[in-house]
Amino acid sequence: MADPMTDSSTDADTEDKDLGFPHNQLQATVGSDGSDKSRDQKTLRRLAQNREAARKSRLRKKAYVQQLESSRMKLTQLEQELQRARQQGIFISSSGDQSQSAGGNGALAFDVEYSRWLEEHNRRISELRGAVSSHAGDGELRMIVEGVATHYDEIFRIKGDAAKADVFHILSGMWKTPAERCFLWLGGFRSSELLKLLINQLEPLTEQQSLAINNLQQSSQQAEDALSQGMEALQQSLAETLAGSLAPSGSSGNVANYMGQMAMAMGKLGTLDGFIRQADNLRQQTLQQMHRILTTRQSARALLAISDYFSRLRALSSLWLARPRE
Repeated sequence: MADPMTDSSTDADTEDKDLGFPHNQLQATVGSDGSDKSRDQKTLRRLAQNREAARKSRLRKKAYVQQLESSRMKLTQLEQELQRARQQGIFISSSGDQSQSAGGNGALAFDVEYSRWLEEHNRRISELRGAVSSHAGDGELRMIVEGVATHYDEIFRIKGDAAKADVFHILSGMWKTPAERCFLWLGGFRSSELLKLLINQLEPLTEQQSLAINNLQQSSQQAEDALSQGMEALQQSLAETLAGSLAPSGSSGNVANYMGQMAMAMGKLGTLDGFIRQADNLRQQTLQQMHRILTTRQSARALLAISDYFSRLRALSSLWLARPRE
């Protein structure tokens, strides 16, 4: 006879099996529900993080677009300024000192004009030398001397026009021979040094003439020193301006800053022709003052000495260029 307890246990097991929910599966189902809730929370957090990242990305993109637009406006303004500068004969080229501009044509035109001036100058000097050698009268000699002095005024005018087109050509002295360039100062000769060379050539001088020549030499030296200091200050300022743009490139902000610095540097370079003009004014005034201090025959000797000095520099250049090379 079966045990009632045994039968009851058997029936309960049979009932569980018939329902298809074993005891261990019920425990697994409860654990699965907890795991699903954990995954849902992680997913929600990720979604929230993604939404925040997307929002920040949109803000960054908006700020970047605004920065680009601001930089574009600045670049447009700078391009307009550069265009105005180009119309004035100032050019920027990616090839550095091989820039092609209207200034190149100006340099070529100046070289041609200077060659013609020098040819005419040599003719006038030859005429003056003949008049001195033949002991021409004071009236005739005065006319020739004044003609040579006036012809010097012409080269200063030509140089002034050329400096507006290509100031670097005049400043570098590429229109001069190599030996002449060794003594070049702001596109020409130093008046004070020339006066030193002339003093021994003009003897005898009266005491008043000697004093006047010495005063002229000293005032010329002071003016030259002031111009040299001004040029040094300009070069220092220009170097500092260019150094201010030495930053890693790539961003639109750096591009705008670079263009701004270059525009400032171009503005400073625009003052170079002023230095050339002042230096030539000093040279011209020195020659005129010298002419007033000296007699006509002394002025003739001075002009011949100046011409002979530069002729010897040109001859030295020719000999140097033609020297044998090992």
